[in-house]
Amino acid sequence: MKRMRKILAALLICVMTVSITACRNGSVETENTGSSEYRVCMITDAGDITDQSFNQTTYEACRAYCEEHDIDFTYKKPDGDTDYARIAMVDVAVAEGYNVLVMPGYVFAATLNEVTFKYPDIKFISLDMSAGDIIAAAVGNDYYANPDAYKVEDYYNTKNTYCAIYQEAVPGYLAGYTAVQLGYHKLGFLGGQAVPAVMRFGYGYLQGINDAAKELGVTKDVSVQYAYGGQFYGSTEITAAMDTWYNNGTEIVFACGGGIFTSAAEAAAKTGGKMIGVDSDQSVTIDAYGEGMTVTSAMKSLTATVNTMLDSIIYDGTWKEHVGNIENLGLVSGTDMELNYVGLPEESTQWNDSFGVEDYHELVNHIFSGEIKINSSIDQMPKLEIEVHERQGTIM
Repeated sequence: MKRMRKILAALLICVMTVSITACRNGSVETENTGSSEYRVCMITDAGDITDQSFNQTTYEACRAYCEEHDIDFTYKKPDGDTDYARIAMVDVAVAEGYNVLVMPGYVFAATLNEVTFKYPDIKFISLDMSAGDIIAAAVGNDYYANPDAYKVEDYYNTKNTYCAIYQEAVPGYLAGYTAVQLGYHKLGFLGGQAVPAVMRFGYGYLQGINDAAKELGVTKDVSVQYAYGGQFYGSTEITAAMDTWYNNGTEIVFACGGGIFTSAAEAAAKTGGKMIGVDSDQSVTIDAYGEGMTVTSAMKSLTATVNTMLDSIIYDGTWKEHVGNIENLGLVSGTDMELNYVGLPEESTQWNDSFGVEDYHELVNHIFSGEIKINSSIDQMPKLEIEVHERQGTIM
């Protein structure tokens, strides 16, 4: 009896120790312990899994996949927005036995520089990570002065890492085209920082607006306010700028850059203005500022990427075909919207009699077939027939 009490006491101490360690590491475990040899861990960036953006979408995709397939899953939230904190969470995940790590966002570039070589037996899935992000994290601004002098494979382990970037110009185009077809003539684009992904969203948006205006014969009536906030979060100064836009007749603003949407939403709420979300379907989050505020969202399908990559590792054996690649994901079907890695949310978009779901499907098919061509270059603003008022510099 005494021996049994000692055993039970020892087990209780072990459980308490594991629980305390998990809490200290910012880890939240699912109830699923899984039966697979693979164990999946998602690392958040500076945000949380309730951010209604990259973190939440990635977390929910990983969790749903692992629950469906009986695979052990957890997530780790770094203690701060630093490379050190993100690397530390990778260390914790590996120490706990997780061998498939999913990381959303370009902020993980410096993390990849270190951990992919440090842990050659771990499989890394990095979302929204470009070659330029990886190299610049390693060599700094020298990369931008002479990008052709560097090879990305020198700065991360291509034998255990997959990276995906997205063709942001396509959902940007879809959002702009749809907004004009739905009747909006005075539009705005509020970007976070002028980084490539944000610029591609913006330039695609302008091209979609321009093409729809030409098709409707209203190019002289359509205009766009265009600015970068200089940061990925809202502020009183940015809200004031958005107040000016909406009060001067802007009807709808595409807010593209993390939490910067809050400034546009606060301003839109005062005038009954409309917004376009980004990255994921942001209607729930934005509509909290005003019912029906979100007309649509220019989305990247992180869920499709997560499902495909986890399948490639765990089930279909195609990981070797993907590993070491930095794939540029966009449209893969002109008829099945669920297969595409970019697009608009069909259920929450505010379609009307002028432009509905079937019209949207036809538009996607024209882009997929090449009938409509979208310029993804960010070297200069695209040539347009509509009027664009571009703010020089940033708001902040």
